[in-house]
Amino acid sequence: MPNIEEQIRELEAEIHGTKYNKATQHHIGKLKAKLAKLRHEAEKKGGGAGTRGFSVKKAGHATVALVGFPSAGKSTLLNDLTDANSEVGDYEFTTLTVVPGIMEHKGAKIQILDLPGLIEGASKGRGMGREVIAAARSSDLILLLLDVFNIHIEVLLRELRNSGIRMNERPPDIAISMRDRGGIEIATTVELTHIDGEDAAAMIRTYGHVNADVVIREDITQDQLIDFLAENRVYPRGIVLLNKIDLVKEHQLKAMERKLKGWKVFRISAKEKIGTEELKDHIFDTLDFIRIYMKPQGQQADMEVPLVIKAGSTVADICDNLHRDFKKKFRYALVWGKSAKFPGQTLGLDHVLEDRDVITIIIHKT
Repeated sequence: MPNIEEQIRELEAEIHGTKYNKATQHHIGKLKAKLAKLRHEAEKKGGGAGTRGFSVKKAGHATVALVGFPSAGKSTLLNDLTDANSEVGDYEFTTLTVVPGIMEHKGAKIQILDLPGLIEGASKGRGMGREVIAAARSSDLILLLLDVFNIHIEVLLRELRNSGIRMNERPPDIAISMRDRGGIEIATTVELTHIDGEDAAAMIRTYGHVNADVVIREDITQDQLIDFLAENRVYPRGIVLLNKIDLVKEHQLKAMERKLKGWKVFRISAKEKIGTEELKDHIFDTLDFIRIYMKPQGQQADMEVPLVIKAGSTVADICDNLHRDFKKKFRYALVWGKSAKFPGQTLGLDHVLEDRDVITIIIHKT
């Protein structure tokens, strides 16, 4: 019997050689599901991207990974944004391990990881690729750093995608519950145009689920169903940075941005410190942070040190951040700022706060 790698190559060749149409859709779906399952087994057997990586202790309010080809300027950018001192050189693979740094901006402490350069074949282990990608998988935001002289983003995207990273996407809206008998029952709340119920059931059985109720709430593709079944996908934000812009003309930059269509491209020169201050704002905003200022009862608000939390957070989330007993002892909150109808409005635990709100928490005294 062929080993896992041989089975993977055979399935890849069959999928590549099968023309996709209505008649072959069902067959290709089953092949894709088998392929995804085998790749996951191969990763686990070989200590793949989902199981091991560089040892980096998480710190700060969020983690950002710098991903790019060797010599793209990652180390220079890390040194500019943070308190780190990553070695810089004009040769490939200067960074041979993960170098962390902390960027302090608007009251937030954001950990930024300078990762070794990613190369083609990284998702299969080439050039420490699996270790690099494992570190990227654990991040909240990925900065794809491109050199103006090498903007082949498709290579980076393919390696990250092959390792289960789905940047700027969200998990498919699917629910599955197992049962003892009755086979696979598919229920949908929308019309499916890329996959039918029979196709979906066959793919679900490929993953070993024989009896289950499945509810699909959006018009998914075969690949999205596989992502759901694989259970090892991650969904970080992603930004494209175009580095060394000082070395080319404006018309060349515009041509590059046209090639990078579909991505919001942020122009920088890490070496010349062009655009890096604006990048700090962009990172903060992309991470959906807001700043909340605490006002102890009967005192002035502390406007120097904000509490940094995610957008959409409530008064209850503030209580959880401050003390484990605050929510239990909570009476009410006084809020000043954009989320309040008037200054000092009395509000409850479910009130959603906005950036730069000031809040006083009133609790029952024991």
